[in-house]
Amino acid sequence: MALDPARAAVRSAVRRSLAVIAEADGERWEPEVGDTVLVACSGGADSLALLAATVFEGRTLALRVVGVVVDHGLQEGSAEHSARVVAQMAALGVDETATIRVTVDPGPAGIEAGAREARYAALSQLAEHFGAEMVLLGHTLDDQAETVLLGLTRGSGGRSLMGMRRGFRREEDGRRSTLFLRPLLDVTRSQTEAACVADGITWWEDPHNSDPRFTRARIRHTVMPMIERELGPGVAQALARTADLLREDVTSLDERAGHLLREVHVGNGLDTSALEGLDPATKHRMLRTAAIKAGAIPSELTRDHVLAVADLVYGARDSRQIQLPGHVTAYRDGTVLRFRPTQPR
Repeated sequence: MALDPARAAVRSAVRRSLAVIAEADGERWEPEVGDTVLVACSGGADSLALLAATVFEGRTLALRVVGVVVDHGLQEGSAEHSARVVAQMAALGVDETATIRVTVDPGPAGIEAGAREARYAALSQLAEHFGAEMVLLGHTLDDQAETVLLGLTRGSGGRSLMGMRRGFRREEDGRRSTLFLRPLLDVTRSQTEAACVADGITWWEDPHNSDPRFTRARIRHTVMPMIERELGPGVAQALARTADLLREDVTSLDERAGHLLREVHVGNGLDTSALEGLDPATKHRMLRTAAIKAGAIPSELTRDHVLAVADLVYGARDSRQIQLPGHVTAYRDGTVLRFRPTQPR
């Protein structure tokens, strides 16, 4: 009997991540017999399809597969739900299961960002506990398309339009670096649901995913359907493809800017005279990177901040200073751009 096409698509995507070679931030990792792999599972179709495929493919590579649930405590009955997912993961054949409860701090970025930060920290902690080589995440092509569209609405430029990375390392203070992979970024949400149906898996629909209070929920259930209704099918695939193309371009520009930045470094500052003649994209990347290295917060460092620093560099020679997020102040000392901690008022 032929393998169900949706199940085959999910398994193939996982196989490419596990059996071929996983790459993250230029680093290559090849699995060995007995390696431990964590799969983050919420009980939704995406993560359950990922888990089932990882168990299947992991047997071929003799990998130890651990299914983990992060309980954010944001919904009534979340502990009971986590227990149900743990039982479901065990029934799917994982070698071990785990659940961890986190406290979500909404902070200035909101509850979605706070939950994401808490989740990744918890997964890193579990990866260290189990000695896992990597953590697999169930984000799909549709999630990638939504991320690109969100970035477009924020006007954040190519860096946000390149969407989610397929692989990345997350550094934790005092803990080993954790490798995260997203094997399903070429697989659609409808395929993961069809794969679950083929495997006889019943999945959970997170009410937050349809709650209009959350921006991503509105993108998913209102904006994307409207765009596809007006422009035709294939929008999600086009947005995801755009992310891949932009990632190549942004990565190349970042690497060039980083190389040039090392050449113009003068003590704890930048020789701005060496920036003359460079294109704006490279110069602005250099200034942004320099500010971040000095302690500016990347997620809060806007284009307006970068342009203000550029104006400080190329404007009239005066005593102006630019205060940046992260309590960092940029100022010019002759032809050298320097940074120092912002003095309390």
